[in-house]
Amino acid sequence: MSLQETLNWRSATKGYNGKIIEDEKLEQILEAIRLAPSSSGLQPFKVLIIKNKELREKLQPISCNQDQIVQASHILAFAAWDEYTPERVDSFFAFSNQVRNLPHNATDDYRLNLLGMLEKQTKGQHFNNASKQTYIALGFGLLAAADLRVDATPIEGFDNEAVDELLNLPEQGLKSTVLMALGYKDEETDWWGKLDRVRRSKEELFVEIN
Repeated sequence: MSLQETLNWRSATKGYNGKIIEDEKLEQILEAIRLAPSSSGLQPFKVLIIKNKELREKLQPISCNQDQIVQASHILAFAAWDEYTPERVDSFFAFSNQVRNLPHNATDDYRLNLLGMLEKQTKGQHFNNASKQTYIALGFGLLAAADLRVDATPIEGFDNEAVDELLNLPEQGLKSTVLMALGYKDEETDWWGKLDRVRRSKEELFVEIN
């Protein structure tokens, strides 16, 4: 199907039937997330793939008791770096130079300039920037899922601190930002999918500046 048809097909699924996603489809969704752009290419986050039912049963009550948490095939938990440390930044550029067969000092000007800017920012500003990168990756994942006709739900309604503790994120220097449920909808309980899509008109949403 065309991109336009794919975009019109998807909706935020409210009820799943428990069917497990095919491995090859899950891998394609994860690859789309991996290939998503991020600021300076740093990919300052990790994505936890949660299939374990017992863990999801613990996750549900701290996620506003949303049914998708336990009904879906998988839950992806996006967790951003809590700060941009010199070690994290230096490690990325060393890896990047290695992949591109560049001298180890080839990107020093860019790297040092970036570190200089980050040094002037607070830890909170670092996390705010890193968390934005997870939403870009989330968007790529949602689109890939729709292209494969896998249902998905972006989820923000959860207790971040409780989720962080459950998933042992603080010890990894990470903080949760957004969840993504993946699976196949239950046609009877997915009430949201039965409603007409509501979007603002192009005239209201877009402002052309000449």
